Amino acid sequence: MPRMLDVSDEVRAEIGDEEADRLLTGESAQGGYDCTSCRTPGDPEQERTSTVLFIGDETAVLAFAHATCLPSQVVQVTEEQLRGAVRSISGEAAAPQQQNLQQSPQQVTPEQAVLGVTSGLVLISGELHPALVVEPTAPVARPGSLGPGDDFLPLLVEQGFQQVADLSATPHVLHGWSVLLAVGQLHAVLQPNPNGGQPVAWWQAHQPLQVTEGWRTAANKHQQVLMFAAPVGSIGRQPREDLLRDALDKAAANGRLVAAALPLAGT
Repeated sequence: MPRMLDVSDEVRAEIGDEEADRLLTGESAQGGYDCTSCRTPGDPEQERTSTVLFIGDETAVLAFAHATCLPSQVVQVTEEQLRGAVRSISGEAAAPQQQNLQQSPQQVTPEQAVLGVTSGLVLISGELHPALVVEPTAPVARPGSLGPGDDFLPLLVEQGFQQVADLSATPHVLHGWSVLLAVGQLHAVLQPNPNGGQPVAWWQAHQPLQVTEGWRTAANKHQQVLMFAAPVGSIGRQPREDLLRDALDKAAANGRLVAAALPLAGT
């Protein structure tokens, strides 16, 4: 019987009091589980466990996570991502091959600029931190602008990101933004909803992006992910983490890098 299960108010509101009570008493909860974040085994009878409700366009899936990995929360995802999560949870889908660096594109403007997102570990002050490096494939104009300028970094600065001159210290925490890591994969970078309510996706993977075990471990340890962003042509597609670090250092020295620390799976 799970005695250490956390069911948040927002999860309870979605599943109803009756089902929430059945979970808490163990009537409808499984024993052991694979954490939806770190993918390692968990036992709600032995450790605090969070209920995480994934809601798609038409369906919803209730999953479990170590409370140290994720808080109990409702996560909005696309129907396609939800189907992939179900396959991963049930073990029907084989995990993609892991690499040191993972990249995923996302279209962001009518001018066909695409965000390239690379995950990697960055060494700062002798400690490894999980990082996402974002670089568009073309200049990003300010919405409504007809000029050829590139406003990618100014737009991020207006959102709270700060320009960094070097990588000697971790950037400040940008509250309200978060990185959604679920079922051991990277799903999205979330930003505050200007209309209030649930955060909305600033960037969302077309397909959940596999990250390395080391990256996932570091993310769960720090409970945050460092996001670095640079304008087109500043970083490039680097095949190794040491080359990625060199490119980040050069971009920072040239005044072409902004950064922030984003909480992990914030609500």
